[in-house]
Amino acid sequence: MGHVKAQSKPDFGIVLLLADQEFVRDLRRAMAEQGFDDQGRSDGFVLRTLGAAPTTITGLAERLEISKQGAGQIVDDMERRGYVERKADPTDGRARLLHLSARGEAALAAARKFHQAYERKLRRIHGDAAIDAVRTVLTAMAGEGQTTDPHFRALMF
Repeated sequence: MGHVKAQSKPDFGIVLLLADQEFVRDLRRAMAEQGFDDQGRSDGFVLRTLGAAPTTITGLAERLEISKQGAGQIVDDMERRGYVERKADPTDGRARLLHLSARGEAALAAARKFHQAYERKLRRIHGDAAIDAVRTVLTAMAGEGQTTDPHFRALMF
């Protein structure tokens, strides 16, 4: 007869998941307050990728590690909502480059501002050392190669 010992602390993975969900809820709320209440699940990645540099559907699919068809569907939806524009590639007349529209640029700026404010708030509450330690742990968990990968780097800036 084994008794399951009650844990005094929740599992780390559960805390990590709940923290992520709370962060996303706060981000969505802040974005909605600024008029971006129609954000899709993949929008942030697309906004950051195109904010770094225009690319083709194929290039976007590679960066997001999804099919070209999946990337096309995301772009079609974001274009319909006014976040993305397709323009002729000046170096290849057959190719179309994806660019952020003015609305896309504004949404990306709002998201970046939220991320910075969120971290500043955490630093005020918990101190620089604690937040630096959390960043170190999360970076190690993600894998150093992940955070230095050129595809990921486009999402950071």
